[in-house]
Amino acid sequence: MKISVLAALLLAAAALPAAAQSGPSVQEQMACRGDASKFCAEHIGKPPQMNACLRENKSKLSDSCRKVVESRGG
Repeated sequence: MKISVLAALLLAAAALPAAAQSGPSVQEQMACRGDASKFCAEHIGKPPQMNACLRENKSKLSDSCRKVVESRGG
């Protein structure tokens, strides 16, 4: 289970818009781990869908994850 949560986090982070200069930092990944699992688990392994899900659920995200999504164009 821990591996799949980590995989989900990495995939969610990879799904953030390509407008970003580089991939998400470890801090950004950690900020969205719980939210990605809670709101978007069905999109694990589908980066475009994960990104859309996080954006669609922005009002429900933790403050730290919302800041990450917004900083990456969401």
